[in-house]
Amino acid sequence: MSRQLFERLRERAVEIHVADHLKTRLERGDALRVKLGLDPTAPDLHVGHLVVLDVLRDFQDAGHTVVVIIGDYTALIGDPSGRSETRPMLTEQQVAQNAETYFKQLDMVLYRAKIEVRHNSEWLAAMTAADILRLLAKATLQQVLQREDFADRIKSGTSIGAHEILYPFNQAYDSVAIKADVEIGGTDQLFNLLFGREIQKAYGQEPQDIAVFPLLEGTDGEQKMSKSLGNYIGLAEPPEQIYGKTMSIPDGLIDKYVRLISGLGAKQQDDVLAMKPRDAKAALAHQLVKRLHGEAAAQRAEEDFDVKFRRREIPDDMPEHRVSDPRDLLGALVETGLARSRGDARRLIDQGGVRINGEKAGLDATLEDGDVLQAGKRSFVRIRVG
Repeated sequence: MSRQLFERLRERAVEIHVADHLKTRLERGDALRVKLGLDPTAPDLHVGHLVVLDVLRDFQDAGHTVVVIIGDYTALIGDPSGRSETRPMLTEQQVAQNAETYFKQLDMVLYRAKIEVRHNSEWLAAMTAADILRLLAKATLQQVLQREDFADRIKSGTSIGAHEILYPFNQAYDSVAIKADVEIGGTDQLFNLLFGREIQKAYGQEPQDIAVFPLLEGTDGEQKMSKSLGNYIGLAEPPEQIYGKTMSIPDGLIDKYVRLISGLGAKQQDDVLAMKPRDAKAALAHQLVKRLHGEAAAQRAEEDFDVKFRRREIPDDMPEHRVSDPRDLLGALVETGLARSRGDARRLIDQGGVRINGEKAGLDATLEDGDVLQAGKRSFVRIRVG
């Protein structure tokens, strides 16, 4: 089991630090504490999180302790990883509301009874000014500013909030507080996870091994999946939305989605990827709904999609067009070339000739990434947002 776990990690991870050390710990049967930090900056997890949640499930199945840290304290600062600007600070109420929704979603993949859930406010909020100064003294400002997003912002003259410097220290101290043996995350977290090793050493602990995993592009096929970008597939979304959004992903993402988040075995993955793109997406969509909501929900979602699209003869292939304002349906119709002018677009809507995903659309309709916008019987465009 331990050898198989390490091989699965090595197959899926982009980087492992330190691979030989982690392999040795697993093979000699050490009971490991495996950390994942989640900042509740938005209420929903999305299918991109399945990449690391599946890894945690593997550790659970092998008998290790999974520690999920809800970053209710660090979320007040905002993780600067991958940011070109300062993330707005959240209120305590916003953070608490978002964190509450995480638990039900974690249950979709992990065994709740086998998760150690901690909030980093337990130790960070209790720190005195003297404690914070001692923590900051464990590393240099130069070390922190080496992180790519800070370096890019300095180069471009974009401001860095002084409070953002605290974020990597606080996240690193989480590893000290729970005595983490392993920490996992996306590739955008590499600096934070490596920094955690340094802070653990400074506090006299054995540094955690770390593994980082690929980030999943959203339904637009370009940017990292994110609710703020509108290109996400939420774990808690209705099955019909999960199915429909999966069917809207660009063909070029099929392989990555199947390999990273389908939950299928290698042979089943190969079978899906041998299909035509449209059939492969249908198999993937069915599988994603099935693993999150069950087989019955997957069948209903497939039937719903069939009614909305296939029976109304919406084509599988159509041009894609990025719109500037998804809340402006008139403007979108003009931008995509489905209408000659805003007046023409209004007439089309008034006459019932405009549909979104097969449903008649009114003037107040809002478009989402992957939606099919239709004017008349034969003109279709897949909408990209952001």
